[in-house]
Amino acid sequence: MNDDLTRARQQCIGDIPRRSAARLPDKLAVVHRDVRLTFAEFDALIDEVAAALHSEGAKQGDRLALLSHNCWQYPVLNFATARLGVVLVPINFMLTGGEIAYILDDCAADVFVVEDALVSVAETALAESSGSVRLRAAIPLSGDAVPDGWRSVADWTGGEFGSPPEVFVADDDVVRIMYTSGTESRPKGAMLTSRSLMWQYISCIVTGGMSSDDVEVHALPLYHCAQLDNFLSTDIYLGATSIIVDGPDARVLLRTIEAEKVTNLFCPPTVWISLLQSQDFDGADLRTLRKGYYGASPLPVEILREMNRRLPGIRLWNFYGQTEMASLATALGPEDQETRGGSAGKPALNVETRIVDEFDRPLPACEIGEIVHRSPHATVGYLGQPEKTAEAFSGGWFHSGDLGYLDADGYLWVVDRKKDMIKSGGENVATREVEETLYQLDGVSEAAVFAVPHPRWIEAVAAVVVPSTGVELDEQDVVSHCRERLAGYKVPKYVIVADSLPKNPSGKILKRVLRDRFGLIANPPSRSEVT
Repeated sequence: MNDDLTRARQQCIGDIPRRSAARLPDKLAVVHRDVRLTFAEFDALIDEVAAALHSEGAKQGDRLALLSHNCWQYPVLNFATARLGVVLVPINFMLTGGEIAYILDDCAADVFVVEDALVSVAETALAESSGSVRLRAAIPLSGDAVPDGWRSVADWTGGEFGSPPEVFVADDDVVRIMYTSGTESRPKGAMLTSRSLMWQYISCIVTGGMSSDDVEVHALPLYHCAQLDNFLSTDIYLGATSIIVDGPDARVLLRTIEAEKVTNLFCPPTVWISLLQSQDFDGADLRTLRKGYYGASPLPVEILREMNRRLPGIRLWNFYGQTEMASLATALGPEDQETRGGSAGKPALNVETRIVDEFDRPLPACEIGEIVHRSPHATVGYLGQPEKTAEAFSGGWFHSGDLGYLDADGYLWVVDRKKDMIKSGGENVATREVEETLYQLDGVSEAAVFAVPHPRWIEAVAAVVVPSTGVELDEQDVVSHCRERLAGYKVPKYVIVADSLPKNPSGKILKRVLRDRFGLIANPPSRSEVT
């Protein structure tokens, strides 16, 4: 295929804002705080930032790590990097310096863009990293002066760098690396291509009933593929309006929905619960809100009923998936919320899902096995980990690591996580990482970490620790030890000191016994709760 023909057929992530601007130049595209950008203005900013990055030496294949809370600069950088063929690496802003350093080194980041309020932790990370970063820039959100040694992202706008170069980004060129916490003690970098994301956007739009008339508020962190790719990027693709807020504060969300006449909102169940419990809920005018999305965990039936009663005009979707699927795999639509509550629904438009046994053989309806998918959404592999990639794609299907079954009507039900993941408030916590941190504490002989139900976070991190002979462990000391080494959401909210851990004859710790013993007890013995 000749070059002209190839370019004529191209549509990659970086093309999306330009094409939306050509259709709807004067329509409101992105709002954050006092900044209100039309699609034409948004696209122009993307070109300006792309040109500036190019002038600073960023080139196709380089990695740009982004550490920031929600802001209008986030989607600009998302599309500017894609336009240059630079790989974007979003980083969770709740991580510690050491955790960030690991990601910088693992992806060999060339550029590090950081919100100014996070420069301190970023500098700690840089001090602990191997030093691949050659350019660092700060997003000036606080109004304070940009620290010494950092460029200001504000200087990248204004057009003084001219136009960005034309870069051909092939469908299967990697444009994003998303770090996911699995069973490993260290996160893995899932590589997503333009093809992965474009097909996923189409699945979200069709499966989720999205349209260009939508006005959506984006409150969950944009480092998450759910908020960034299931919702914000699909809005830009469609020509819908995106309202970005700093975080999922209930009062701010309710005020924003009313002021901006918001039609769409995605939240994990924990945030929907906080909205319903807010003292401002009943006084807010929420009549424009017509589409609601949730994920990370099923919406409790009693909350679903309350939402139907207090938000009678809203239609709900449950999105289920994982980072490696970019991230939508299946969805439960509005028509099934009452009758199939708790189900993950059916495969999205461009996804095929089945249940397999340990030998990758498909299982019949209602038999529990591993959930696997086949889709162009899927990652092209884990960065630098070919063996993990081969394992994940055994038999020509992506292995999710989740256990579940398909009922007689083809609805997916997730019953457990093979990877032993905890989803606390929508954040993934790898139990092994927390356990390894606990073992670093002097006096800990054994440790087991597992999920317990929580009224706010849906799941909370719980730990049972066994002290070494002759050692007395204090629950608060265990918590303090973890706080110094882990992001806050990974720190156990419950710590139980025990004489021993239940095990099977081969010595494997039986976490299901621990969950049964402590998970449903209102006041587990000898526990410390972290607020």
